[in-house]
Amino acid sequence: MKPITKTMIKTFLFTGLIYAGLMAGYDYSEGNGFQLWKFIFHASFFGLFMALMARYSYKKNESSKNNK
Repeated sequence: MKPITKTMIKTFLFTGLIYAGLMAGYDYSEGNGFQLWKFIFHASFFGLFMALMARYSYKKNESSKNNK
């Protein structure tokens, strides 16, 4: 597996689950119950956004290394 793929998968899982967990904790503290669909939504969309940003950053750093 390519390093960029590993970076994207790790970033997707780590940031998505952390963010969704924090949002679920916030909802629970406000008196709302745990909602699985909301947890999955937060995890997938925030994780995807952060994975795409990590990919952009990785490619930018790799291209700057090749230009030097």
